[in-house]
Amino acid sequence: MNYSGIDLHKDNSFITTINDAGQLIRQSRVRNNEVAIMQYFQSIDGPHRTVVEATSGWYWLNDLLEANGIEMVLAHAKYIKAIAYAKVKTDKVDSQTLATLLRMNLVTPAHKISQELRGMRDVMRTRLRFVQKRTACYNGVHRIAEKFNCDTEIVVSERTTPNQLPEYYRLQLRLLYQQIDMLDQQIMELEKSLRNQLIPNEDIQRLLWIPAFGLITAYTVYLEIDGIERFSSERRLFSYCRVVPGASNSNRSLRHKSGNKDGNKYLKIAFTDAAVHATRYYPEIRAYYQKILRRSNQAIARTVIAKELCRIVFHILTDKTEYKGFKGKPISRQKALNWPRLASPVFGLARNSKPLG
Repeated sequence: MNYSGIDLHKDNSFITTINDAGQLIRQSRVRNNEVAIMQYFQSIDGPHRTVVEATSGWYWLNDLLEANGIEMVLAHAKYIKAIAYAKVKTDKVDSQTLATLLRMNLVTPAHKISQELRGMRDVMRTRLRFVQKRTACYNGVHRIAEKFNCDTEIVVSERTTPNQLPEYYRLQLRLLYQQIDMLDQQIMELEKSLRNQLIPNEDIQRLLWIPAFGLITAYTVYLEIDGIERFSSERRLFSYCRVVPGASNSNRSLRHKSGNKDGNKYLKIAFTDAAVHATRYYPEIRAYYQKILRRSNQAIARTVIAKELCRIVFHILTDKTEYKGFKGKPISRQKALNWPRLASPVFGLARNSKPLG
């Protein structure tokens, strides 16, 4: 077996190949095109395994290699750094280190999203970036209104450019409104592109019955999880969704680490947003939130609610069952049965039937 470490860059890759004994077979810098990459591997006899450190540009290389029968392992960058810290860091050193770790079976693999969900997941991530840009535009409108003591609610809701504003600020408002309108249109277009494929999906329909789960949250959770079978227990899902704290323990010092960035930030955003809405609109969930709040702070109480919603998601997707309640009890507020909620994928609920609590 040949083991190849690939240090992937934007326009080229440095590849180092070693054999079972760890002996160097070949090292070369190769342009990032399909012909050059395959010529490198075809020049070496025998089967290959390759490893690439997780970056944003691995899609095309993975598809190329696997289409030609070459396994590619996506290495988790954090654990590679922990194992292979070096004072000298060059492309040659990095690629050989990756190849050596692969040969010794010391590479912690990162998750490679399934090819059929890859594009849809990236659409949702693009949508989030557009929403954040739109929020920045609204914040800009608020800042201008505050500078001249204008009623911000009227300025934002009625899209007005008050006459008392100097000309330069009226210009800024007009341009900000134009950006908001453009982003609204683009966000809607991204959402529409997913409807035909995702709304009929049974797992999406199950998720829509969870309190505070709308289309966007259901889309995000389904696409970012990419197969609940990846998680052997609900605790592993909690950790991946960043709804449990880390730890920093030494001797008798025991401390939680809040704000830990290990895991999926998009799931963290989705579950936190769902927790805020669930606390606001569902009395039973709000009562549980207030119970936690009495002995902790707001951030912890909100995260506990997010964790309970995450627990519900795990069991619904694992057992392929419908939502049955929060903390084992039904909730009083019922969700509407109109679109996008279709008939129950499990029990065949009609549109005009009473939903589960």
